[in-house]
Amino acid sequence: MSLPRLAGCITCHAWNADGTKVAICPNSNEIHVYAKAGNAFNLEAKLTEHDQVVTSIDWAGKSNRIVSCSQDRNAYVWTYSDNKWLPVLVILRINRAATHVKWSPEENKFAVASGAKLVSVCYFEEENNWWVSKHIKKHKSTVTKLDWHPNNVLLATASTDFKCRVFPAHIKGVDKAWPETPFGKNLPFGEPVVELDTALGWIQAVKWSPSGTLLAFCGHDSTLCVADLSSANPNVDMVKYRELPFQDILFYTNDTIVAVGHDCTPLLFQNKGGWQFVKKLDAGANAPAAAANPANKNAFQVFQDKVDRADASASVKLNTKHQNMINSIQRYGKTGQYSTSGVDGQIVIWEAPK
Repeated sequence: MSLPRLAGCITCHAWNADGTKVAICPNSNEIHVYAKAGNAFNLEAKLTEHDQVVTSIDWAGKSNRIVSCSQDRNAYVWTYSDNKWLPVLVILRINRAATHVKWSPEENKFAVASGAKLVSVCYFEEENNWWVSKHIKKHKSTVTKLDWHPNNVLLATASTDFKCRVFPAHIKGVDKAWPETPFGKNLPFGEPVVELDTALGWIQAVKWSPSGTLLAFCGHDSTLCVADLSSANPNVDMVKYRELPFQDILFYTNDTIVAVGHDCTPLLFQNKGGWQFVKKLDAGANAPAAAANPANKNAFQVFQDKVDRADASASVKLNTKHQNMINSIQRYGKTGQYSTSGVDGQIVIWEAPK
């Protein structure tokens, strides 16, 4: 299901717990919050505290708080009170753009990735009534994405230094007792317990499986890697995709991954005695008829035409719901569906992958 077009371009999006509201960034310094009314979405609020493009939004399902980060090197926690969203500035202590933000499963802290080669793990300091941060500094280049393990302590990061890492991010006085991990307990904060390499590309996204035993990450070399972290010596299974690279991934189940990116369609990967690409989940409503029309092309063909023939015709229409790169994939409510947003300004809600 394609939602009404909400913007010319969407940088990121996030849903509330039941999928009745969505927050988007329309490629600006603003966050727009829409409320669902039947099949329509009505603009409910504009959050304008940031000075530059908002790069990431995450909506906490339990506490109903929004956290956002931006190219302005700031993050805000937004709390809904008296029919308006009230921002609280987070002390990130970074000197480059923030790239991604994610609440921990317990929602008692969140992490912010940045171009400053570090991650800020943020928590609320009751005595001073503000959000402060501790830094993880073991990266050699920009941190693009991050994801929390279900145990609320381990944090996985993706970086443009071609590595995926796992760090302990336990905060004393904030987290409960240490959970059992394959790497032991009471590990020092910010010291990597795993470093994984890709083939030849920046790592664009990283996600834990629902069980927390698998870690998936995708590279700009069109690879998807899945590491089994049930032991301290992980085994990595790599899938080399033949077309355009990915920007984001979602573990739908422990054996199913949906990847999105420059192909403008969700892509299904499954573990069938080894991870493998299964199919594109959006072949177009009338694929055979559309293929016969030269105006309808897939994303790879459009890209190839630009390279080979300098063909940048604006009249080209892709045979997919998204007409440009997909940059974000999120779970949608509690229905088993998921949603994607992209540079074309569209949000599409998809049924469970089959």
